[in-house]
Amino acid sequence: MEVNKTFWEHLEDLRGSLLRILLAVVVAFVLSFVFKDWVFAIVFYPTKETFLTYTLLGITPVKVQMIATEITTQMMAHLKISLVFAFILSSPYIIKVLFSFVSPALYKNEKKYSFRIVIISYLLFVFGALVNYFIIFPITYNFLVGYQVSSSVTTLISLHSYIQTLLLMTLVFGIMFEIPILSWILAKFSLLKHRVMIKYRKHAIVFILVLAAIITPTTDVFTLAVVFLPIWMLYELSIAIVRQVEKNIAKNKSI
Repeated sequence: MEVNKTFWEHLEDLRGSLLRILLAVVVAFVLSFVFKDWVFAIVFYPTKETFLTYTLLGITPVKVQMIATEITTQMMAHLKISLVFAFILSSPYIIKVLFSFVSPALYKNEKKYSFRIVIISYLLFVFGALVNYFIIFPITYNFLVGYQVSSSVTTLISLHSYIQTLLLMTLVFGIMFEIPILSWILAKFSLLKHRVMIKYRKHAIVFILVLAAIITPTTDVFTLAVVFLPIWMLYELSIAIVRQVEKNIAKNKSI
């Protein structure tokens, strides 16, 4: 554990770390902005007939026209998506720089655990985002754009609405997949017990089913299962993690 540096030296280290992060984000932003065709090909891929999920599930996506409703809509969308991709591309480097700044203040065992937590949290968030992009969002999108209250109403999607929905759902599912890490932390502080989670398992399953039904408001049982199963597996994984943490705490106390 490093204790020799002064406050101003630590402040200088922080300044250097922030400058490196800013430089990485700027470079990634410029690349994302310049290669907009590739970037927006990824953004709009869930609307295409060739999208992987539609091909595997045998779904024919509903074709709708996407429009820009304001003069600045397309430029702002370009800037927003470029910034999002900039953080995505530079995120591994950002994590590396921040951990390098914090790690000298940690003991060896703290450094080991914190590194694992950071990496696992990052991977879980990425996995949750990918689950949304390839499964949740395209199914939800296809249902909602195809829903009609009357044949006299024509559906037109605004570019802003599409991007906001995609980004919001990606963020929500990325955070949702952090449940195992959150459960581990709560169990470490004895704030969560696996017996309580097992006791309320049925309630959790009902809640997850309702949540899955809201996310994918279709009558297709398979589609509902595709959304339900990953979230339910996260809950079961969290129970196993909490149980293991309790065993480790009990073992350490007995020594």
